[in-house]
Amino acid sequence: MIGKAREKSPNLRVEFAGIYLKNPVMVASGTFGYGEEYAEIIDLNRLGAIVAKTITLKPRLGNEPPRIVETASGILNSIGLQNVGIDAFIEEKLPFLSKYDVPLIVSIGGETSGEYVRLAEALSREKIAGLELNLSCPNIGAKLMVAQDPRATRRVVTRVREATKLPLIVKLSPNVTDIVSIARACKDAGADGLSLINTLLGMAIDVESRKPIFRQITGGLSGPAVKPIALRMVYEVHREVDIPVIGMGGIVTAQDALEFIIAGAKAVAIGTGNFVDPETPIKVIDGIRDYMIKNKFKDINSIVGSLKCPEG
Repeated sequence: MIGKAREKSPNLRVEFAGIYLKNPVMVASGTFGYGEEYAEIIDLNRLGAIVAKTITLKPRLGNEPPRIVETASGILNSIGLQNVGIDAFIEEKLPFLSKYDVPLIVSIGGETSGEYVRLAEALSREKIAGLELNLSCPNIGAKLMVAQDPRATRRVVTRVREATKLPLIVKLSPNVTDIVSIARACKDAGADGLSLINTLLGMAIDVESRKPIFRQITGGLSGPAVKPIALRMVYEVHREVDIPVIGMGGIVTAQDALEFIIAGAKAVAIGTGNFVDPETPIKVIDGIRDYMIKNKFKDINSIVGSLKCPEG
């Protein structure tokens, strides 16, 4: 009986950019805080990886409220990268996150390439699994995101690559005309992996006052509404750029996650789904395993990029 049980248990382990995950399901930056609240609800040790909330050099209060607006199939947010800053993160938040047997990837954000370098250097002295460069936050008031310009992207990634030996993952914006050119710039500059996608630019209007609900006017749209766009971009990048991809955007079920994996994602990240149901990541992990058992897949890696496109 024990032998049969072992035979039926499929392999969910993946290697992503030199980071070894027990399964391909992560929690996305900005949706999981620093983990304390979720640790009271789910077993964090079951996750494939944790991507911590984006950290900046100095603490940020974020944007004025309101910050979140519900839409028909997702949410708009205008948080503004509120965070405790790098010093407090290392002193107060990192010890808690380091207690778990889960790779920790830290998301970093800056207004200049020099700030990204300083953050990378500080975190390279800590015991973390990797860095995620947030070059694509749409709600901090910048007229142009770094990830909308291949040359700017290459410049920042190159400088950070020179500053750290940690695995380097770049989070890209969907608010571009050619996602492949941005992804290629990241690879050429030394990125080890990519996160696709960040939120889509959107807005909401109060019809009574005829004013934008957000003081910043626009915010980032996430949730099920963005999944078809995210899937398409993951597929395009996987097909054209030879570095691994973390797929995200509207994942709330195991089927959603499997679509991303089949499209080419080596791992997936749960974002808005954490707000709807904190147990979403665990349910997705279990659902992937059930799918593999049902369909006789022994190794999750055999499903990655297995999309069967029509001939001709």
